[in-house]
Amino acid sequence: MTPLIIDGAAVSTVDAAGTEHAFGHVVVEHGRITAVGPGQAPRPAGPHTWVDGSGCLVTPGLVNTHHHLYQSATRGYAPDAGLFPWLTELYPVWRGLDEEITHAAACAGLARLALTGCTTAADHHYVFPRAGGDPFAAVVGAGRRIGLRLHAVRGSMDRGAAQGGLPPDDLVEGTEEALTATEKAIGDHHDPAAEAMTRVAVGPCSPFSVSAELLRGAAELARHKGVRLHTHLAETADEEAHCLATYGRTPVEHAERLGWLGPDVWLAHTVHLSAAAVKALADSGTGSAHCPTSNGRLGVGVPPVRALLDAGVPVGLGVDGAASNESGSLVEELREALTQARQRGGPGALTTREALWLGTMGGARCLGREGELGSLEPGKLADLAVWRLDGLDHAGIEDPVTALVLGPRPVVRLLLVGGKTVVDDGALRTASVGDLARDLRAAARRLKEA
Repeated sequence: MTPLIIDGAAVSTVDAAGTEHAFGHVVVEHGRITAVGPGQAPRPAGPHTWVDGSGCLVTPGLVNTHHHLYQSATRGYAPDAGLFPWLTELYPVWRGLDEEITHAAACAGLARLALTGCTTAADHHYVFPRAGGDPFAAVVGAGRRIGLRLHAVRGSMDRGAAQGGLPPDDLVEGTEEALTATEKAIGDHHDPAAEAMTRVAVGPCSPFSVSAELLRGAAELARHKGVRLHTHLAETADEEAHCLATYGRTPVEHAERLGWLGPDVWLAHTVHLSAAAVKALADSGTGSAHCPTSNGRLGVGVPPVRALLDAGVPVGLGVDGAASNESGSLVEELREALTQARQRGGPGALTTREALWLGTMGGARCLGREGELGSLEPGKLADLAVWRLDGLDHAGIEDPVTALVLGPRPVVRLLLVGGKTVVDDGALRTASVGDLARDLRAAARRLKEA
């Protein structure tokens, strides 16, 4: 690759010092950032690509720490339901999932993420109908097609209705079956390299759909294979009541008992946390994927983000499944996180810079990639977003970070993943948006008819 120079832009590096340049540059070469600084970049003598960044803000690419991409094919269901009734309505629909539908949904969901500034996405896939083929491989293939970094979480459920769980019995796996399939997914798809485009994590779904045996076995498998762990935890008051009635422990106490706290774990939602639970996450280095829009859509509550940050817990942002966040946009989660935190804790509960940190470096920490992603620093992977802020939508907002976080969703002028262009001037360059929309409509129609 020839050097690529983004010049004359505002730059928010999100490094440890919070370095920003009102008029600066970023230089990319061979898939990595080679220079970041104020003023114009020196022009190399040889061939290079020059990008006029005037009127733009450059940030690290956003990192999505929790998603269910297959749900892009089931948007709009149960719009007024809480989590358990919502799941009860959707599980029968998800019986019709197969790898073709999953691939179409995942491609559309990843395209939406790219168009809203995301360069890395963690997808938690836990629904495996018996006649559905290999939907996990379909998600991995979607990541390659759209060109985003993918942390593919091989989920599982082994507690159906007959065992007191929420999902139908025909949507769960046997405990050993799930562990064997998860180990195979790691062998087939996980890349441990620093510049990896695909990594695999281990992710039994939740305490109300997974046995203690599967949770314990999954933790042992992940650590044996050297991969990360992810699950839903402490999302609703109903979940806490279930764990207390079934195990005599809160969700966090249950997770800790089964080996599910540690620096290799990040948990989705963590809404209902006591002070002791916050301390347990902090002491163990466990991360939290905060999903503000989905939490609001399902009415599950607002997590103690300020307390988590103050305790040193790695906190990132997640879109969550498109069936509980129909927008599917990651940049909008910056504002949602800020407003919800302030509704809970007042105007000082979260700043605009902290909101951007959650969507970048906080997410990188959750995924164990803070040495590679999450900030604009020489040597890091060239995953970055260039946001256009020079139009009517942002006119008069002098501070570019405030414009990004609190203003309307800006056009992505340029999105690079490893230095490769994924979005250019607001248009996806790796796939036809028209084709993706057509395939998603067909997939959603097939599920509805089934």
